[in-house]
Amino acid sequence: MGPPSSPELVYETFVDSISEIRNLPDLEAWAIFARVTETGSFAKAADLLGISQPTVSKAIAHLEQRLGTMLLYRTTRKLSLTPTGELLRDRAVQLLADAEVFESEASALALEPHGVVRVNASTSFGLQHLAPLLPAFLERYPSVDVDLVLTDHPIDIVTGGFDVAIRVDDLSDSSLCSRRLCAVRRRLVASPAYLNRHGRPTHPHDLERHTNLTDTGLPNPEFWRFRSMTSDEEYAVPVRGRVRSNNADMLLPSLIAGHGLALQPEFLVWDALQRGELELVMCGWQIADINVNLITPPGALRSARVTALLEILVEHLANAPWAKSEG
Repeated sequence: MGPPSSPELVYETFVDSISEIRNLPDLEAWAIFARVTETGSFAKAADLLGISQPTVSKAIAHLEQRLGTMLLYRTTRKLSLTPTGELLRDRAVQLLADAEVFESEASALALEPHGVVRVNASTSFGLQHLAPLLPAFLERYPSVDVDLVLTDHPIDIVTGGFDVAIRVDDLSDSSLCSRRLCAVRRRLVASPAYLNRHGRPTHPHDLERHTNLTDTGLPNPEFWRFRSMTSDEEYAVPVRGRVRSNNADMLLPSLIAGHGLALQPEFLVWDALQRGELELVMCGWQIADINVNLITPPGALRSARVTALLEILVEHLANAPWAKSEG
């Protein structure tokens, strides 16, 4: 059986459950009583509240039963307040007004980003592409604090209490909410000095004579799998890295210094490529792209601070120069 779908059933369900916790006041019934005293009619109060007249009558009867005294005299022609009802009318009306103000203020607070937003990302991506976004975000939302945790291994964002995670890989947990920001090319790169000394490979089998620097955080890091852009030819190259690290950032100094070739995500080497410190190698061959995904815990509702951060991330990262266009 599904949840109550009408105001009457909601109230009746509330009354049934509230009977088990008598220490709590029946605020719903007090609100209905306030509307009855303002309108002078069960029917008008029911119309104003969007519920049935019998539900209004039941609420007032339940409230009188709880108090052990009558609040209203009822005749076929009119309603009138008992002395107790007269005494409590203004307080009930004020209670309802205070509740309306409270809800309005709470809604406004919920719409204004505030509090702490917890974010998880890989170390390389966080340092290069999240940290530079933080100053503008903090300036735009002065009531929001950021707790950024960088890890080079997957973590459970739900048990870790994270609001947002950025994953640069394939997703394995389908229970999480994900949004693909963009695809990122993986590029084979080397420094001009290295290539001038050792030659420029044009086919994957040439790499067997070259020195490799290996990111062990890649899927199947023991092999680099290439596909020709002009044919269906595929080639898997065994990798024996002179420098191996689970953090691709750690390879950059050795890479730029000319100690080998490396397979790197384009977001990591974009700036070095623009400065001429690195070159693309074997442009006629490609390796499968990886995706940049925004991950949030399951659930439809998000706080304003999380929504604000997601908007900033989408605005900047989906349009980054290294983000591969859909075309």
